[in-house]
Amino acid sequence: MPVTFDLDKVELAHQAALLAAQTASLDFVNRYMNGQDGGACGFGWVDVFGVRSNSKLGKILAQVGFRKSYSGSLQLWNKWYHGQSVDATEAGADAYAKKFSEMLGLDRVYAGSRLD
Repeated sequence: MPVTFDLDKVELAHQAALLAAQTASLDFVNRYMNGQDGGACGFGWVDVFGVRSNSKLGKILAQVGFRKSYSGSLQLWNKWYHGQSVDATEAGADAYAKKFSEMLGLDRVYAGSRLD
């Protein structure tokens, strides 16, 4: 039986993933940076591959903030950590990807980052 998606289910997964991402980012800052933002500056995001932007799921993902990327994925840029540390942002992206994937049963959800 195919998995079905609706806005409520995706929104719930998105909110839980955001909370996991915020927690992971702050834990990283507190553990490795003595509670201060620092280190290398950069960006973090989450990619969902294998979902077309004009599909039902793609349209629902767009409603929670995902956008089509050049890599062919649907991508959500950092909304969980409001600092410059690429390491803290990436820790959050990784936590978001794991929680989002787990809650929706998607198998191609990945964290990404790059230096500024």
